[in-house]
Amino acid sequence: MQIDFHHGVVYVIARLADFSHAQAEVIAYCSQYVDDAVNSGTIKFDNGAMYSRISSAHKALDYRNFSELENQHVWLPFHFLPGNGGQPEEQNPDGSFIQKIICRPASPVARQMLEACIADRNERYGLHRLGVTMHVFADTWSHQRFAGVCHKANSITMLDENNKPNASFLDRIKKYFGDAFDRTANHFISDVFPLGHGAALSHPDKPFLAWQYKDNDGNTIRRSNTDIFAAAAHELCKAMQRFRAGSASADVPGLRAADRDKIGRWMADVQDCEGPDRHQKWLDLIGRGEFGFPAVKLQYRDKGPGSWKYRALGTERDVDLKDEVFTYTPAFLTSDWKLFHDALIAHRFIVIHKILPRFGICAASQ
Repeated sequence: MQIDFHHGVVYVIARLADFSHAQAEVIAYCSQYVDDAVNSGTIKFDNGAMYSRISSAHKALDYRNFSELENQHVWLPFHFLPGNGGQPEEQNPDGSFIQKIICRPASPVARQMLEACIADRNERYGLHRLGVTMHVFADTWSHQRFAGVCHKANSITMLDENNKPNASFLDRIKKYFGDAFDRTANHFISDVFPLGHGAALSHPDKPFLAWQYKDNDGNTIRRSNTDIFAAAAHELCKAMQRFRAGSASADVPGLRAADRDKIGRWMADVQDCEGPDRHQKWLDLIGRGEFGFPAVKLQYRDKGPGSWKYRALGTERDVDLKDEVFTYTPAFLTSDWKLFHDALIAHRFIVIHKILPRFGICAASQ
């Protein structure tokens, strides 16, 4: 999924789950920031204080994507949560170990991740952790059948779109070269760099797309992303309602049928190729009060003035300088940026050290 869902749709779902605007804004910001927190390492302050944070994403061409260790630090806990073949603890899916790593929607692993998040709801970073968890939970739908490691299980062929989005610069290149563009990209990534859904390009992340492909075992997989994403939205709403109730087993309704239909219709209708373009249209819908709660001007900036990082550290840089020293203020300890990174650290530790081992999955840790 991309910024239109992780920020715009998640905000809508949070409001429909009865969170306030301020709470929903935190949840939605954290949900999207998982894709934008690409820096890691120690922050140094002018009073001698320090803070260590981790990254939850890498850019597409980042050399760290070629590191198996980095894949297990980032892609497994934050984007391609292992699904254990949909099997409960102490049971194994058929096949080799990779079948335990492949992402599955709302798997027992994902359910335990939600339980752990709800158990920490009263922590200072509880709401921020909910946002992180909602990103990962949503991705179990869009990233299903792919794994967050380099493996032939991610290799696919015969990539096909059944509906075409509005043209972008990349689409014009595709049009010039014909279907050979997608086939070449698909074959190159499948053969050389089969990480996650790279061979499927951005197809799994576009809410409006209906498409099909053949997996590495020769099975034809047909997907309606709109149906998948609408189902995810309903389950995210249930998770948020259970967070509010303080119980992972609370009997909650999820989205009302009318709200679910409306969200699904907008997912199908907003067909811009680029995530930021779709995102702006969702912000426009929110700004018009299309979803039953008061209209609000919602924004998102990952860096620079107006961003959480700028408020916490006063920096506009995309990449932090190694020896940079920041001005310390007591407000840093309660800043949204720090609380987000506290939530990242807690999430990764619990997923890798507590949840995955219960399912017989050993992932690298620092």
